[in-house]
Amino acid sequence: VQLVESGGGLMQPGGSLRLSCAASGFTFSSYSMRWYRQAPGKERELVAAIASTGGSTSYADSVKGRFTISRDNVKNTVYLQMSSLKPEDAAVYTCNARGPYTSWGQGSQVTVSS
Repeated sequence: VQLVESGGGLMQPGGSLRLSCAASGFTFSSYSMRWYRQAPGKERELVAAIASTGGSTSYADSVKGRFTISRDNVKNTVYLQMSSLKPEDAAVYTCNARGPYTSWGQGSQVTVSS
């Protein structure tokens, strides 16, 4: 079971980034997927979640209307499109698979700074 994030980096406030999390080693379409983030000195925060079929999504209030979670069950990938980025969005973003097993990616750093 493996989750590999990509797409993080440095972005100016107001900009956009798309994170990807490629899954392998399990039946991706049977798992709900989540994105978490953790900034230095802060607790880990659930940012967004998507059901196994992609038919249901949910978001933290702090990102609602700015972030969009989606998935492609053919490519075994979950995405997090982040727009109107704010400095407070800077964190390590980690994807999480929940189903018969739970698995975590290694994390991808997102920095928001001018």
